[in-house]
Amino acid sequence: MSMGESIVQGAISGGGRLDRALAESCPAGAALSRERIKALIGEGRVTIDGRAVSQASMKVAAGAQFIIALPETARLDAVAQDIPLDVVYEDDHLIVVDKPAGLVVHPAAGNPDGTLVNALLHHCAGQLSGIGGVARPGIVHRIDKDTSGLLVVAKSDIAHEGLARQFADHSIERAYLALTQGIPNPPRGTLRGVIARHPTDRKRMALMPETLIKPGGDTIEGDDTGPKRGKHAVTHFRLLESLDRAALVECRLETGRTHQVRVHMASIGHALLGDPVYARSQKSQKPILAELGFARQALHAAVLGFTHPVSGETLRFASQLPADMRELLCRLGGSDADQPVSSLLSGAIGPGSKEGQPWPPPRDAC
Repeated sequence: MSMGESIVQGAISGGGRLDRALAESCPAGAALSRERIKALIGEGRVTIDGRAVSQASMKVAAGAQFIIALPETARLDAVAQDIPLDVVYEDDHLIVVDKPAGLVVHPAAGNPDGTLVNALLHHCAGQLSGIGGVARPGIVHRIDKDTSGLLVVAKSDIAHEGLARQFADHSIERAYLALTQGIPNPPRGTLRGVIARHPTDRKRMALMPETLIKPGGDTIEGDDTGPKRGKHAVTHFRLLESLDRAALVECRLETGRTHQVRVHMASIGHALLGDPVYARSQKSQKPILAELGFARQALHAAVLGFTHPVSGETLRFASQLPADMRELLCRLGGSDADQPVSSLLSGAIGPGSKEGQPWPPPRDAC
């Protein structure tokens, strides 16, 4: 064992596919998700009965002895920065923030700092899960720079693994509010398909034929790295309010793929208002967008619900529409505050939710 490594070992409790069997057989304290185990297998850190293995899909028999060598958490390169955060909830294991539009989630090429991660390092005094690596500690999922709304971040490794499992089995509740071009007809439906990087435009994602996609595992919620690594995506949408040649739409995600709502709604001819990548300018709406200075996709992560990975408590959070979307909604003829959005939303999909359970976002009077 190398310096800084830790060891997880035991016996396979049930036969079958290796990654699944290991996820079910690891001690509770290790809390290794299936996706994490796939990555460790690929790095050559797993042995079965003393033999190194490299295929997550290989079959393993019950009773086989396994050893997993967990690497030392990499040194954190991102710097702490005193950037204001809207903290919705926080405990020793996780933090839920309401991200404003324009804030990048983690450092990357072109955005070395000034990100949510830099802000969290300051706020949490560096106490974030190391599983995400040096660039994105604690990040279990992400939302686009110009999408606003709720995001959960892991402060401990056990929380990271527990949240990752919930994202993997689609038990996380995620509801988005979107303003779309045109009015969807039919007013509700389910959009399915593989989303992958566009074959010729690296800034775009695209729906791809299922037959062209080779299965592959995400390392983080929302990663889809190329046309050979596309991921099946499912979005449920429902018309909440018809506007002036536009609509307020609720989108609930079963999966979390890059640009998922944006790609799915554009695929049925109802791209998000202001979307610089997937929407074509509409003559009737262009003057309003210009007057308001609205230059982002009109998308807000309004509801986030999950089971606390340590306490087992059901947590559910709601975020009101940000000011720019409220203003745009009003200009498009949206209803006033006397008709709350909570009365229009469909039954929740997620832990601990009940049909018709109300939630904000409250809106200012139009």
